[in-house]
Amino acid sequence: MNLIYLLLGTNEGNRIDLLKKAREQINLKIGITIKQSGIYETAAWGLTNQANYLNQIVLIKTTLEPLEILKFSQAIEKQLGRQRIIKWGARTIDIDLLYYNDAIIDLPNLQIPHPRLHERAFTLIPMVEIEPDLIHPQLMLSQKELFERCTDNLKVSKFEDLLAI
Repeated sequence: MNLIYLLLGTNEGNRIDLLKKAREQINLKIGITIKQSGIYETAAWGLTNQANYLNQIVLIKTTLEPLEILKFSQAIEKQLGRQRIIKWGARTIDIDLLYYNDAIIDLPNLQIPHPRLHERAFTLIPMVEIEPDLIHPQLMLSQKELFERCTDNLKVSKFEDLLAI
């Protein structure tokens, strides 16, 4: 069995419902969820003139190989209405493969670990929540250490906390 970490993100439509549907499809097509982070809201990263994102990390146990996971992830994105028009543009759902065991993979269409995860607070905060001691196999730092060194200053808020306001 392989352990993978997926980052789910959405900033169009019913964001909570889309995250739920993505998790359901992941459990049907990719593998079984072992852990999931809370849901976090943040401003868009990269292309900033768009709606806020909701993000969540899921830890999945799977028998699939990385390219199979990519294929199924992209099929789920398409099924949930994702259109790839503009890089870092708005999307109904985005599924990024962050880690695959402790593998280092560098293919034209897939890099593992995800090449920008250590630059993004919206990825590191939920990773620290569920797996603070997981070591990045290239940088040889834990998720907690990566977050402590991260210079991304976008505000990341626990979504449930925002509902209480």
